[in-house]
Amino acid sequence: CEKEPSSYMWIYILLGNMLRGIGETPITPLGISYLDDFAKEEDVPVYVACLHTIAMLGPMFGFLLGSLCAKLYVDVGFVDLGSITITPQDSRWVGAWWLGFLISAVTSFLAAIPFCFLPKSLKKPEEANNDKTSYGLLENMGATRKALPPAKPKPRKWLRKGWKDFYTSLKKVLSNRMYFTFLCCSLLQFSSFIGFLTYKPKYMEQQYGQSTSKSNFLIGLTSLPPVGIGIFLGGLIMKKYKMSIIGATKFAFTMSFLAYVITLLHFFVGCENHVVAGMTVSYE
Repeated sequence: CEKEPSSYMWIYILLGNMLRGIGETPITPLGISYLDDFAKEEDVPVYVACLHTIAMLGPMFGFLLGSLCAKLYVDVGFVDLGSITITPQDSRWVGAWWLGFLISAVTSFLAAIPFCFLPKSLKKPEEANNDKTSYGLLENMGATRKALPPAKPKPRKWLRKGWKDFYTSLKKVLSNRMYFTFLCCSLLQFSSFIGFLTYKPKYMEQQYGQSTSKSNFLIGLTSLPPVGIGIFLGGLIMKKYKMSIIGATKFAFTMSFLAYVITLLHFFVGCENHVVAGMTVSYE
């Protein structure tokens, strides 16, 4: 066989995903800080739950969009679809995977426009912010900047100072035992969740003979909405009972333990392997 010339298209996909990640990352940490600083104490859990619920509904619509694009041939718009003799059920079928990137890019750009009109600071009653460290820190920083005369820029030392400040901030954050424990817990949860979303559609294709389009549709419709509903209900429960940090920790531990016990049932669900001559059975 002659070796075909390699394509460098993966570089554009890599750069595109990198830019997408850079643009999406600030929404979660800065958005939560924005809500925490300028919302009432009892309303913060509900607002944060709404933020995470929308974040879970996004992948659901992504799976549905992927299901729609998978039904279209990869060269849609460039070839005569009437001349295509294979169907989406054929193993040689390749869906229009690139179309989802274009639709998502335009949607993300339009959704980002309202963020440009958000004010830097919102008015809020002072009594609601007495215990907010971040809010007081912002006020102190603002007062310090007004009191101190503007310093002359030092372009040569700016980069070194920036890295030094970043290292100091990172060290303080990671030395917080509660945050570090929460970070490890989140890593474990997302690692299992990503594996579930990655391999379950392929499992449905192989074991149940479903098309890629239908597998994505079923995953997006059955797996993600319950998670979003659970996040929203958790925020409502925290608001109703006004849980403290200890109460919220006990609540999260109980729910995580129940989820772990229920997830163990997956070990009892499965299908027999396909009969493949030379692999699962002998040639005879």
